Amino acid sequence: MIELGKYSATVLVAWGVSLLLLGGIVVQSLMAAARARRSLEAEEAARKVKHG
Repeated sequence: MIELGKYSATVLVAWGVSLLLLGGIVVQSLMAAARARRSLEAEEAARKVKHG
């Protein structure tokens, strides 16, 4: 493993926080994409019903 010296705890905590934040951004993006897809599908279905 890489030798981090006396700053190892600080560096590892920073890496952990960064990974958690990036994971949160990925989850939020996937949820927003799913919500947008459902909204678009509902909009298209309503348009098909309206225009036959």
